[in-house]
Amino acid sequence: MSRDPFTRSSSSLIDRITPIVLSRYIGYILFLGIMLAKLMFLHSGLHAPNIDMNRLDKLIALGSVMLLSFWVLWLPRRGQTIALIIINLLLTLLIYSDIVYYRYFQDFITVPVLFQAGQMDALGGSIFALLRPSDLYLFADWLLFLVYVFCVVLFRRNTHTYNNGQASYYARTSHSRTSSRLMTVLKRSANGVVALVLGCFLTFGPIHSYATTWAKGLFTGNWWSLAMYNVTGLIGFHGYDIYLYAKDHLGPQPELPQEEASSMKLWFNEHNAEQSALNDSFGKYSGSNIIVIQAEAFMNFVVGRSINGQEITPNLNALIKENTYFSNYYHQTSQGRTSDADFASNGSLYPLVSGSVFVRYPDHQFDTLPAILKSKGYSTNAFHAYEGSFWNRQIMYKAMGYDHFHSKKDYKIDEPLGWSLGDKSFLRQSLNMMDTAESIQQPFYSFLTTLSSHHPYSLPADKQGLDTGEFKGTIFGDYLQAVHYTDEALGQLVSDMKQRGLWDNTILAFYGDHDNSIQETSYYERFLGKSLSKLDMHQIMHQVPLLIHLPGTNASVVDSNPAGQLDLTPSLLHLLGISQDPYYLMGNNLFSGKERLVTLRTGAFADAKRSYLPSENGQFDKGTCYSLDSREVIDVAGCSTGFETSKQRLQISDDIMKYDGIKMLEKKKPRHKNSDL
Repeated sequence: MSRDPFTRSSSSLIDRITPIVLSRYIGYILFLGIMLAKLMFLHSGLHAPNIDMNRLDKLIALGSVMLLSFWVLWLPRRGQTIALIIINLLLTLLIYSDIVYYRYFQDFITVPVLFQAGQMDALGGSIFALLRPSDLYLFADWLLFLVYVFCVVLFRRNTHTYNNGQASYYARTSHSRTSSRLMTVLKRSANGVVALVLGCFLTFGPIHSYATTWAKGLFTGNWWSLAMYNVTGLIGFHGYDIYLYAKDHLGPQPELPQEEASSMKLWFNEHNAEQSALNDSFGKYSGSNIIVIQAEAFMNFVVGRSINGQEITPNLNALIKENTYFSNYYHQTSQGRTSDADFASNGSLYPLVSGSVFVRYPDHQFDTLPAILKSKGYSTNAFHAYEGSFWNRQIMYKAMGYDHFHSKKDYKIDEPLGWSLGDKSFLRQSLNMMDTAESIQQPFYSFLTTLSSHHPYSLPADKQGLDTGEFKGTIFGDYLQAVHYTDEALGQLVSDMKQRGLWDNTILAFYGDHDNSIQETSYYERFLGKSLSKLDMHQIMHQVPLLIHLPGTNASVVDSNPAGQLDLTPSLLHLLGISQDPYYLMGNNLFSGKERLVTLRTGAFADAKRSYLPSENGQFDKGTCYSLDSREVIDVAGCSTGFETSKQRLQISDDIMKYDGIKMLEKKKPRHKNSDL
């Protein structure tokens, strides 16, 4: 029995349209698979310890992509294809940007970092040095895309003849055509809703499970970007980061709850009382000039070391024999890197989890060393031979209380090197300004930031003073050369200070700002000639030197107790005889003679006996506790007190940032009047 014409036509229509429908879903499924593969590619390149990408993590990644793209199923076929191409392109650029950024900062890009995107132009060779040939795999899907486009063209040709032949039929059945369009719209809507619901289930189901078990407290503590990524995946991390930024900046200024304000005030009162010490060193150097040098990527593991019979840091080594040296001094930076070191050292507060304080909160009130010293009659000046807008210094330095900021425009580039001016000329010209400029009166506080030892550490041949042997031609060998050059610049500065008569009435502090971003353990094992544990590498990558020259003394004092960048301002105030009681400073006074706890932004900490390395999910019992005497792993319970103390400190500092806490606690106009730069 033959079918009626309508049945035959409907059957033929279904047969013809089926490939088109399949092409629509195949295209979307292919898109999901490609983006999942790219997210897995990113994860495989992180090499982050204790962070795997299990099945649930893959479901989160897949669901996140669906949440970004479900709406394309509501579009016509051509619109869907264009939309998927655009999403693919944008996500690929985001993933690749995160890959390159992570290789340098061991972190992911955040919204505040995007507002610093103009600085990326200045990274130049640093970014180029971070690229890998294997990165091309991230763009391999475009070949598949070309195949997909070819298939779509074929489908169009196959259906074109059929559509022409059926034109008269549809002209006679306008009601059927209208019904067909309505059904198509309903089907698209249903497909989009299904994708949305499924995406929510795949994404938020596992995240909720994590957040209520081993990652409990993550979304309130937000202690580390890598911990957030471990729970939410990359897309979820960026989504949550956008949410946090919008909450902080697009709504009314949040108010510090009264209970938290009282608790915070009590904490500072107790901390200041604990750190105060009216010993022989208090006020011993009252009225002295202060010069602080923050050296780019200058790490502690090179100090006292030689290569092929040459000392890497001969000038710093010589200074250690006559001054005070802190051999276990930790940098406490986060995403803001150099600006974080600057803020931690001058403001004695912790950096942010996301972005830089210099960029996010330049309008907030802080108690900074230059502002405090300015109120005591000091001339305060910052020196950095680079663009004044970099890290928002032009704005932030004014807020911090500097009289003047001497940036690149104030220097003669007579020794072009790396990013700008070589450290030798930079330190020489800076000291000349301090000694001759009418605007800089003694006593003065001068803060100098060097630049020549910046990644990727490529010095010209005539500036390379070391025989790096087996490391020649490697980034590690280049780093040793750069540090050696900066050490030479330091030696010349000291000689110049002595000739000018400044050495005997000036406190000089020299420290490194952060690590060198060279993570390969093999370099350090070959250099040090031994295998390295996780604790060894942690200390290598987080410790920088701190040397303090005290006028009139020539005795070597080596303090091996842990210390950190937050400790610099309280310690210098102590030496000058300025009490820290009126101020909100979280660091330790290094000259109080009391035990110290040093907390890093990640939640890691060290005291005189123990060192704690946290897990990526922030759970205390998943972290590792070490004895610094035996350097062996001990029961994690031995680190519980330090963990809770560190967690409290980080939370207080974060609340100060979030609520402009110092201003709210004072409830009066700022104590320090800042002059124009």
